[in-house]
Amino acid sequence: MNNYYPPEPFRIKSIETVKMTTLEERKKIIEEAGYNTFLIDSKDVYIDLLTDSGTNAMSDKQWAGIMMGDEAYAGSTNFRHLEKTVQDLFGYKYLVPTHQGRGAENILSRIAIKQGQYVPGNMYFTTTRYHQEANGGIFFDIIRDEAHDATLSIPFKGDIDLSKLEKLIHDKGAENIAYVCLAVTVNLAGGQAVSMKNMRQVRELTLTHGIKVFYDATRCVENAYFIKEQEDGYSDKTIEEILLEMFSYSDGATMSGKKDGIVNIGGFLALNDEDLFTEAKELVVVFEGMPSYGGMTGRDMEAFAIGLKESVQFEYIQHRILQVRYLGDKLIAAGVPIVEPVGGHAVFLDARRFCPHLDQEEFPAQSLAANLYVESGVRTMERGIVSAGRDKSTKINHKPKLETVRITIPRRVYTYRHMDVVADAVINLHNNKHTIKGLKFVYEPKQLRFFTARFEEID
Repeated sequence: MNNYYPPEPFRIKSIETVKMTTLEERKKIIEEAGYNTFLIDSKDVYIDLLTDSGTNAMSDKQWAGIMMGDEAYAGSTNFRHLEKTVQDLFGYKYLVPTHQGRGAENILSRIAIKQGQYVPGNMYFTTTRYHQEANGGIFFDIIRDEAHDATLSIPFKGDIDLSKLEKLIHDKGAENIAYVCLAVTVNLAGGQAVSMKNMRQVRELTLTHGIKVFYDATRCVENAYFIKEQEDGYSDKTIEEILLEMFSYSDGATMSGKKDGIVNIGGFLALNDEDLFTEAKELVVVFEGMPSYGGMTGRDMEAFAIGLKESVQFEYIQHRILQVRYLGDKLIAAGVPIVEPVGGHAVFLDARRFCPHLDQEEFPAQSLAANLYVESGVRTMERGIVSAGRDKSTKINHKPKLETVRITIPRRVYTYRHMDVVADAVINLHNNKHTIKGLKFVYEPKQLRFFTARFEEID
């Protein structure tokens, strides 16, 4: 890899004026928000890097598509466009639209998991794991060990460890494996990619035992770019060709369109099995809406279809990946500890090394995200012990090896100069890291606590 950072492959046609706050104002804001960046009002944020989910800038063609919304309750023309686009890009036979990715996760978990079955996956994700466990499944991490080491800069840290999967099948029996959940890319590992070789090997192993494989396809285009860039035999392949091969090694996928679909809302469950499709259609009526809109408006489905087509354009995805890498490279050059290599959608600060004076039970990543907001008005999010939650039985905190702050870059929203501002703020905070205090809970929700929990500083 080189240090080439391509210019933006677009022109800006509309702007949003943002509010500039003072240091004293931000100190008051974060205290009132309970040191939880999710509870800060958008109007008080200068550069919003909380998430890349639904925060993207749509193109002129997508906005034109909004005006073509067919809002029929059944049989929307826009659904047919989205269905055809998914079939062409992903190769699946059937499509069930949902309001967003977690709607698809809920339906898949209900139709594919029996009580007590294991769901092995390449690292957990918060909502995915919740739906699996809420429907009787037992999540089991089978990602390669290297993914838990923030300092190790090697390609394809998102790969599944085949020996771990084989051992689980041997120990528990294939009939007790609901399916393999393969995320492309792996969010909580730092946006790490999965190699095509690993997908192929997982497919070969699971076919031997009659186990299905379902992808979390939320950032699949980013994954395809890494394959093109880093895996032998794929440099001359198009993103579309790589995607088709990727998904040929699976039985279906869930997708949040709010990421690589470059839209503000929407998702889907895609399948090849007709019986599962029939079950999914029955449930989508219960939880989402008719099978031809599933919680989305017609106009959103049209924008989604157009966004998927735009996402596979090489100039777009190259700029997308390398803008994130630009920020990561600046931080590495300044000695700031981050998860390496830089992934597809975000730069992850390694809070353990950033705040070595804080114990993990003092929520260093949560405090680091809060302090970064105070420092600069930049909003990020915690991805560590708070996000991991508690063990259902013992009520003890899960303690992930990766304790991180996710600096997530929305698509087509910010410029390289914005990345410079973020880098300067992080570097300055790192130089004064001793000022960062630990936190303790004031309010702790029972489920997905990172969204609404409140904290106070430990004196």
